[in-house]
Amino acid sequence: MKSIFSLSLWSVSLRSASLWTIGVLHFIVIFCIILLGMILFSTKKIYPAVRILARMQLLIMGVNVKTLGLENVDQKHSYIVMGNHESLFEIFALPAAVPMDWVGVEAAHHFSLPFWGYLTRKWGNIPIQRKNKTEAIKALEKAKQVIKSGTSIIILPEGQRTLTGKIETFKKGPFYLAKEAKADILPFAFIGLYEFNNKNSWHLHPQTVSVVFGKPIPYASFKDLTIDTLKEHVRKKIIELKRLYQ
Repeated sequence: MKSIFSLSLWSVSLRSASLWTIGVLHFIVIFCIILLGMILFSTKKIYPAVRILARMQLLIMGVNVKTLGLENVDQKHSYIVMGNHESLFEIFALPAAVPMDWVGVEAAHHFSLPFWGYLTRKWGNIPIQRKNKTEAIKALEKAKQVIKSGTSIIILPEGQRTLTGKIETFKKGPFYLAKEAKADILPFAFIGLYEFNNKNSWHLHPQTVSVVFGKPIPYASFKDLTIDTLKEHVRKKIIELKRLYQ
C-alpha cells in the first residue's frame, strides 16, 4: 500500500514539474507579448488579447475555465468586483473570466517581484500596504478615483489565499472603498482553483475550474449598512455562489 502511494505521489510530482516547466516557458512568451502591447496601445485595447492569452496559459497547465453568470454583468458599468482568494493562478483566471477591463488592488510586495512587479505596475494595479494605515488609505483613495473614472476594480477581500479551501474572514478596507466610491459590488466565486493548486503545495491537479458571477449588489441597497454588516453580507453571497455551483 505504501509503495502504491509513493508511486502515485511520484507520478503527481512528475506531472506537476512538467506542467510548471511548460507553463513558465509559455508565460515568458505571453509576458513579452503583453508588455509590447502595453507599450504600443492602452490596456483597454489589448484586453481582449490578454483574455485569450490568459486562457491559453491555464489550458496548457491543465485548467479549463468555465465562466458562469455573465448575464449578471453589465460590461459598460464599473463595479468593485469581489471574490474568494484561492490560488496563485487567479492572476490568469481573472482576465480569462472577467469580460470588462479592470485594475486590481494587490499587496505592495508583489510590485517588487521580478517581471511580475513591472507588468502589474504597467497594467495600472494599485499597491496596498495593509500594515501601514496611512499608505492603505492612500491606496483606497486612488482606487476610488479609478472607479469614478469608469474602470472596474477587482479586490479579493480575504487579503491572502485560503489555507483550507474555505472562505476566510474579510478585511474591512474594500467595503470602506465601496461606500466611499458609492460603487456597486459585483460578487463572484472561484470553484476548483484551490483544488488545482493552493498555497499548501506546488503540485498541480488538472481539472475544470468555474468562475461564477452573482447579481450585482447596488450601492443604494447597502449605503446605510455598517461596514461589518456589509462585509458579512457580501461574504455570505460569495459562499452561496460557491455552494450553488460546486
